[in-house]
Amino acid sequence: MFKFIEDFASYLKTENPGKAPADWVPATDRCPANMDGELTVNAFKFAGMFKMPPQKMAETAVNFFSNHPDVESVGCVKAFVNVTLKPEALFRDTLCDVDALFAAGKTAAPRRVLIEYSAPNTNKPQHLGHVRNNTLGMAVASLLKRVGNDVVQVNLVNDRGIHICKSMIAYQRYGYGATPESSGRKGDHLVGDFYVKYNAVLTDEINDLKREKPELADKSPEELFLDTEIGRAAQQMLQDWESGKPEVIELWKKMNSWVFAGFAETYHTMGVKFDHTYLESQTYLLGKDVVADGLAKGVFTRREDGAVVCDLGPKLGVKVVLRSDGTSVYITQDIGTTLKKYDDYKPESMIWVVGDEQIWHFQVLFAILKRLGFDWADRLYHLSYGMVNLPSGKMKSREGTVVDADNLFAEMTDLALAGCRERNTGAATEGELEKRAGIIGIGALKFMLLKFNPKTTMMFDPAASIRFEGDTGPYVQYACARIASIGRKAAEQGIKSDGTVDWSLLTAKEEKDMALTASFYPEVLKLAAERLDCSGLVEYLLNLAKSFNAFYRECPVLAAEVPDELRRARLTLASAVGRVLEDGLNTLTIQTPDAM
Repeated sequence: MFKFIEDFASYLKTENPGKAPADWVPATDRCPANMDGELTVNAFKFAGMFKMPPQKMAETAVNFFSNHPDVESVGCVKAFVNVTLKPEALFRDTLCDVDALFAAGKTAAPRRVLIEYSAPNTNKPQHLGHVRNNTLGMAVASLLKRVGNDVVQVNLVNDRGIHICKSMIAYQRYGYGATPESSGRKGDHLVGDFYVKYNAVLTDEINDLKREKPELADKSPEELFLDTEIGRAAQQMLQDWESGKPEVIELWKKMNSWVFAGFAETYHTMGVKFDHTYLESQTYLLGKDVVADGLAKGVFTRREDGAVVCDLGPKLGVKVVLRSDGTSVYITQDIGTTLKKYDDYKPESMIWVVGDEQIWHFQVLFAILKRLGFDWADRLYHLSYGMVNLPSGKMKSREGTVVDADNLFAEMTDLALAGCRERNTGAATEGELEKRAGIIGIGALKFMLLKFNPKTTMMFDPAASIRFEGDTGPYVQYACARIASIGRKAAEQGIKSDGTVDWSLLTAKEEKDMALTASFYPEVLKLAAERLDCSGLVEYLLNLAKSFNAFYRECPVLAAEVPDELRRARLTLASAVGRVLEDGLNTLTIQTPDAM
């Protein structure tokens, strides 16, 4: 926080006791480019608090700032007061103490937050859609931690159901005993092959049916599923699984173990770590007792056909929570699983990172939990997100046209490696280049996925995201690498930043602009956490990296003609900005290489 604005707030509260909260300080914004000044104080926003016309408040501010030792000049346009700070005051209140700047990004009211994301199925590998889900989930979790919250990250894996049985049936019939080791296939990819095979056979059988019986031509695949032999086989396997048939359970465990091993590799590449993983095979019966209790209390009613329903009004409609045969539906399981998560971790709020096609489902879930009387049900949030498309078009899992996460990671790393080789002066070994490429490639992927508001349906172009210039992750990483290089060269020349910096030497526009941009880092963090949207932080890091590059061009740090004191000041300034950039990228779960 700038001292001049804190002093002004103290002055106003002293002159007008009782009219402002004890911790109140006027907000400052960057001065518009078409006005003279560095920071703007908008008197319109707080004049009413002190029962003063905005213009009068602006005049009061101008008079106060004109006599403040930190202020170089002050001007006023209507009720907007524009201030230019002396360099020593500007840097003292921004980048002189980076740890204090970081601490200012902590929330005043930390809480325990549980966030659930990923939620893959064990019948196929994770794909680009999962990558966006994982990226959003882990970045939002990291952001919430960064501002001081206690965050619990959980995963709910869908490891049962008819879709799982499809892969199992295909493996029984066409697997011929293959294993990940014997086939050379990653476990989740191997199982996914059989899911694709199953759907190919199913499609052939449905087409045969329609040729044999033209009257079925307008029927959907779902309607004809049980009219096919392979459809009935999958349904029978599901029944055998639910009844605990030993050979089915054994096959299920074996194939699931392959998939989980594959998922572990995918998560490791992305840096995903969960505090707990729930399995649907262990939670799918939860919730039935809650429904029974709700039925007794009148929250639910029994329909004429025996199904138990909840009437949520004209907006959400009537939702079945138990079928007429007494079996649960997804909402029943979600009710039970939500209660279990609450009992396990006692969070103050819960977040689900799930695609926007499930918006209605979560509205219903939250409404039912409120009806059931859980006081924490008002603190549940569905972080919905749009689809990710590629220039080649949409993805379809059952047709095998998805972009596997692992293949995408490999492509990103290869693209990054080509860029690293192109820039290598011969100092780095191939192994070092490959390590850098992994950091740059995965970082570019995450950065681009976080660049847009989660609700946006976006087009992802791997080649565009990996560019070292432009609004990309590598552009920000490159700024960090350049700052690290400056630090290494300074050390070689015996130039140290020992804290005895004369900030008054930093008078260049680019120097002050960089410090001003850095000063808004705490507010950017807290606003992004409040909105559960990392795109604002991404935009901020791009702007700070651009400010650094302008500084780098116009303000030589280590050039021979630069006086020693100015070198030390600029080195300290660049190092501080590097820490902010690195902290921001780390908050987004993106690593920074020492060199590019």
